[in-house]
Amino acid sequence: MPRYVALLRGVNVGGKRTVPMSELRRLFESLGHSDVSTFIQSGNVLFASRTQVAPADLETAMADRFAIVIPVVLRTHRELEAVLGRNPFGHVNASKLHVGFMAAKPSAAAVAGIDAASFHPDRLATRDREVYLHLPNGMGRSKLPAHLERQLKIPVTFRNWNTVTKLCELSGS
Repeated sequence: MPRYVALLRGVNVGGKRTVPMSELRRLFESLGHSDVSTFIQSGNVLFASRTQVAPADLETAMADRFAIVIPVVLRTHRELEAVLGRNPFGHVNASKLHVGFMAAKPSAAAVAGIDAASFHPDRLATRDREVYLHLPNGMGRSKLPAHLERQLKIPVTFRNWNTVTKLCELSGS
C-alpha cells in the first residue's frame, strides 16, 4: 500500500491558520486512510492509502472541517528519496538548506524568469517539482521564497532539510 506525505502550506505558523494535529489525523482517518501520523506542528501528515489520493480532495475535506483553505502538496516515500538524492547543495550546512515542494512542475519560462542574482547570497536550483534553496542568512531573512511563488505561479510549501530527511525516514517505515 503506497505511503504518502501530505505537506500542508501555511498552517500553525505564527499562531495563524491553526489546525490541531490530533483533529487533522482523525480527518485523514475518516477519509479512509490508514497508519496516519503527523510530524511537528507545521502540517506534515504521513499516511497510507489503498486508493489514489488527490490533493484537491484533501483540500476540500480540510476546508469543510476547519473552514480554511489549506493548499496540499503530496509526495510518496520514493519521491522524497529522490528529493534527497537530487540535492544540488550537498556541501552546505544543512541548517541553511530548504526545499520548496511545488504543486506542479513550473514552466521553463517561469524558471528562466527568476532573477536569482538579485537575492545574493541566497541561491536556488530547481529540480522537477522541487526548488532547493541555500539561504545562508536563514529563511526568516530571505525574500527569495516569497518571490518564487509569485514568479512561478505555483503553490509552494517549504521545509528545512532536517524535516525533509525525517519525513523520508518516517514515510519509509
